Amino acid sequence: MPEVQNLSADEVTVEADKLWQTYLSLTKELLKFIDRQDIDTFLSLVPQRTQLIEKIEALPSKDYRQLAEFKAIAEEIKPLDKEIMYKARAWLNKSRRQNSMVKSYDLGSSMIGRSSVAFNRKY
Repeated sequence: MPEVQNLSADEVTVEADKLWQTYLSLTKELLKFIDRQDIDTFLSLVPQRTQLIEKIEALPSKDYRQLAEFKAIAEEIKPLDKEIMYKARAWLNKSRRQNSMVKSYDLGSSMIGRSSVAFNRKY
């Protein structure tokens, strides 16, 4: 990316368009990977999207946001972001439940192991 402070208004618009289109594509990829339950790839893409936001925020002007094309991109991204958040929370909750089940199974197994010693005693 060129030095953002030295960009003309038109160059800011072009750079913003490029960044937002990349953000939109990355958002669609995130949704695709969370739908597939490919959480490792999903998590590897999240920092890339964060970096894009940092680059977008670093643009010297936000005037381009008033253009219809950017409003359309934002309107396309909003429901995708909501869907990703919903699915990520669902995955996290499912993961937590599974983790709790494993822990309770481990605890139950260790208790059974200890009590079986008592059952083996001769009285």
